[in-house]
Amino acid sequence: MSVPISQVPAGPVPVPPSLRPVLARWGGPGADLPALPAVWVNAVGGTTFALRGPAGAVFCKWAPAGTALDLAAEARRSRWAAAWLPVPRVLATGADEHGSWLVSRALPGRSAVDPRWLARPQVAVPSLGRALRRWHDALPVRECPFDWSVPHRLARAVGDASALRTPPPVDRLVVCHGDACSPNTLLGEDGAATGWVDLSALGVGDRWADLAVATVSLDWNYGPGWQPVFLDAYGVAADPVRTAYYRALWDVGP
Repeated sequence: MSVPISQVPAGPVPVPPSLRPVLARWGGPGADLPALPAVWVNAVGGTTFALRGPAGAVFCKWAPAGTALDLAAEARRSRWAAAWLPVPRVLATGADEHGSWLVSRALPGRSAVDPRWLARPQVAVPSLGRALRRWHDALPVRECPFDWSVPHRLARAVGDASALRTPPPVDRLVVCHGDACSPNTLLGEDGAATGWVDLSALGVGDRWADLAVATVSLDWNYGPGWQPVFLDAYGVAADPVRTAYYRALWDVGP
């Protein structure tokens, strides 16, 4: 799998002009400046700004027009999942010809790739395994209106998926997170999961679609050797066939 380039930016990020009124509304005085500190920039051009204003601590996600980020889809999925698990509460959404935005209330905890947790993988990694199992056990497959099955994903693939037309049999159908990389789980001061973010691909699929991505993400963020610890905490044995298949499927368009 290719290494992601999503990351915490090194300094202030220019604010798109059409986003400035949104930031001013939710962030209070000074939030419509030409540049603001951002907490995350992702591989396809999206940016997340942290704000504190009249509504308290909120995040504003921005997706430039023409990118693959679908913030309206994320808003729908967040509203659905909120009945069962702590996910961002959607406060506002919008779009214009320049891009789209999603404002949500901040959750407690820090990303699992916060420096505190990068320095303590022996705590963070098993917590991530338990968190993903909690996610898969909590969300009801029969009530989920969203799809993340192999046929659905192959139909949207942006790379050569010809070798992926025959997937392995489904191990267990769950409501997948859809981007179970380490940064998208928040951990509290005791190391336990406090919430999940970035739900734009949430949908029903084989649990190995999440597990394959979650485990390789550990290498990117904590270094090699942690995948068995994660799987043990989740409560499943390694499955090299399904892992290889779903990592290859991720590479042609998650």
